[in-house]
Amino acid sequence: MPAQHADIIIIGAGIAGAGLAAMVADERGVIILEAEDHPGYHSTGRSAAVLIQNYGNATIRALTRISRTYLEQPPEALTDHSLLHRRGCLFTATENNGDNVRELLKEAEGLTAVTPDEALRLIPALKPDAVYMAAYEATAADIDVAALHQGWLRMAKRSGAQLHIRERVTSIKHTNHLWHLETDSNAYSAPVIVNAAGAWADTVACMAGVKPVGIVPKRRSIAILPEPSSYNVSEWPMFGNVNDTWYCKPETGRLLVSPADEDPVEPMDAYVDDLVLAEGLHRFEQAVNFPVSRIEGSWAGLRSFTPDNTPVAGFSPDAEGFFWLAGQGGYGIQTAPAISELAASMLTSNVQRHLYTSPIITALSPKRF
Repeated sequence: MPAQHADIIIIGAGIAGAGLAAMVADERGVIILEAEDHPGYHSTGRSAAVLIQNYGNATIRALTRISRTYLEQPPEALTDHSLLHRRGCLFTATENNGDNVRELLKEAEGLTAVTPDEALRLIPALKPDAVYMAAYEATAADIDVAALHQGWLRMAKRSGAQLHIRERVTSIKHTNHLWHLETDSNAYSAPVIVNAAGAWADTVACMAGVKPVGIVPKRRSIAILPEPSSYNVSEWPMFGNVNDTWYCKPETGRLLVSPADEDPVEPMDAYVDDLVLAEGLHRFEQAVNFPVSRIEGSWAGLRSFTPDNTPVAGFSPDAEGFFWLAGQGGYGIQTAPAISELAASMLTSNVQRHLYTSPIITALSPKRF
């Protein structure tokens, strides 16, 4: 079959692939191949989507700082309003894990210690014995993921990028300085391919004959609870145990509660493990003064991690024109603008370059594996 040709083929139309396409399509011919019926099916569309500055390692926090500026003042081509809504985030600790709050405060940015009474005013449903110590990040914010993701796809399309859905890549070969890709129904070629395949990133690398970096998909589960009858949760911040054994995010009159699970799984359409969810809900119930009597729904998504919990972005050292953009873990949405811009700066010559000479490049490089 005749191959469709582009300058860059991006494998995966989740937040990583969409952001990169939006930032390079003005200068390069781009084709995005998405295996599912719609973009963002596995991870992007299943995110609690809160920007928390004090989340992740130093590299993640640097990327988050840069991304916040973009999300607060996105380009006009994307949207005419901020993509952030102030939420706040409360980290709590029982008497047994108060040292974890102290450690968090030592390295924190914009995080303040709050008294147990102040914490209970923020979340009046917490039991007093669940809040021996607490810390509050006032600037934590909800991210409008749908507006960001769909806006980037529209930007890419306006610049000439082509999105092909239901195109699962089945073969990748490299000959004569070109990558040749096949799906069940079409063939494609490009001098550069971008591996933004999320949980399937190592699978794609192996298909291309490229050394994998050790990306592991991990399941994250969420239960949807009704609003407690005695409370109005609309103004509550996100809150959770500092040890990350559970967390809760108020959303549209409901509570999204997670056991904060990170169970390694094969790349798949993730499903909830009922036992894991029940255990997490039990931990949550021990911290609040109302029972979990009904679950309105539940879902699970995949968060894919590299061995050092830092994303990978850059050209593979062992394959011409093979670019990694994967392993964003649980930070993929809040770091997406910075990582997309950085990846674009590596692939083109006329994009904002303020990250290009940064130590972040070394931290994200696939050469580290």
